[in-house]
Amino acid sequence: MTRQEFSQWCASGVRLLDGATGTNMAKAGLPRGVCTEAWIAEHPEPLLALQRAYVEAGSEIVYAPTFGANRDSLAKFGLEGELTALNRALVALSKRATDGRAMVAGDLTTTGKPVTDDPGDYEARIALYREQALALAAAGVEMFAVETMMGVSETMAAVEAIRSVSDLPVLCTLSLQSDGKAYFDGSAEEAAAAVEALGADAVGINCSAGPDQLESVVAMMHRACGLPIVAKPNAGLPVIDEITGEARYSMDAETFARHMLKLHQAGATILGGCCGTTPVYIRALHEQLTHG
Repeated sequence: MTRQEFSQWCASGVRLLDGATGTNMAKAGLPRGVCTEAWIAEHPEPLLALQRAYVEAGSEIVYAPTFGANRDSLAKFGLEGELTALNRALVALSKRATDGRAMVAGDLTTTGKPVTDDPGDYEARIALYREQALALAAAGVEMFAVETMMGVSETMAAVEAIRSVSDLPVLCTLSLQSDGKAYFDGSAEEAAAAVEALGADAVGINCSAGPDQLESVVAMMHRACGLPIVAKPNAGLPVIDEITGEARYSMDAETFARHMLKLHQAGATILGGCCGTTPVYIRALHEQLTHG
């Protein structure tokens, strides 16, 4: 899909993303402390089943599970040498799962470290994202999803990196506080304006809180730019189970879907779910959008 085709496609109606990957892989047996991307590559069936279910529920774009498949993150597990092979294998899994019924986005995310004032740090961040973007483009993704970014500077670096190697559509979403401030630097409005200027094709928010707390943030981004706005929030706020240590999310699928309609009314036209959501949430959202 070209950028022009993507723009026309978004303008023709509300579009549905998938829901969470990580929290569902944890339910499927992903151990703590391992490389998620390597585990999925070695245990493909849970991912295949999940993404097939998302497509059946109405997802039109599915994120390949390449979230942390960049050099910095893989190096924590001694797997930096497997970067290209892992990205290729994980994109292939998503293409197998979707089987042409949904588009596959290559997923890139934060390093978890703010960009410093040293110009070399920003350039290094561009190089990091460029390397993964090249691997994802070679693997055949149909677009890029830059997600869960913690600051405007790192988001800009990711967009610059992708634009230096590819002209595919780019969706950018940040994890923002309920007042619109980013955790590292900048704000919702600054992010929207900056990535639009750098050539992103959609911008918005993901992870963060539940949809009931993000209407004003979506409205801020909608006012700040002319791009389609993405909303991919969590299923409410997590509560940690004292016995298992697992995060449990407070919002059921029907409540989530109702609040997502309010985000649509605030300006979001590309909708999905993040932590705690499942195909049931995407189906409920699809039904709300279709039947009200």
